[in-house]
Amino acid sequence: MASFRPERVGDQIREQLSEMLVRGEVHDPGIGFITLTRVKVTGDLQIARVYYTQIGDAAARKATARALERATPYLRRRVGGELRLRRVPELEFRFDEAVENQARLEEVIREIHERPPEALHPELAPLPGEDPVSGDPEKDGE
Repeated sequence: MASFRPERVGDQIREQLSEMLVRGEVHDPGIGFITLTRVKVTGDLQIARVYYTQIGDAAARKATARALERATPYLRRRVGGELRLRRVPELEFRFDEAVENQARLEEVIREIHERPPEALHPELAPLPGEDPVSGDPEKDGE
């Protein structure tokens, strides 16, 4: 029987961390505006992988990763104080690539929809001398 406990603990950790970041309890300027997308906790509740996204370039992403690494012991202590667990999971912060990949996929789909059908399916393009709407041969002089 599958246990839902890791999911519940992950949700609680995400909620606690989000509240701490929103309230500004972490005073590291390297942590920019981030969004915690999900927390995956291992089945033995030993490790919690915290996935986040942020707006910015690669340099800002690296600065945020370093700042989160520096703040991890403090955040883990605070989470441990709020949650009633025998052992508080180790926190691992990871940039969530899934959101970035989703944005790229949406961009590709939008580009496909903006193209005319002939660009996607050359067999749909009218032949020279054909009416592009009906496909019937055009008659000269009529």
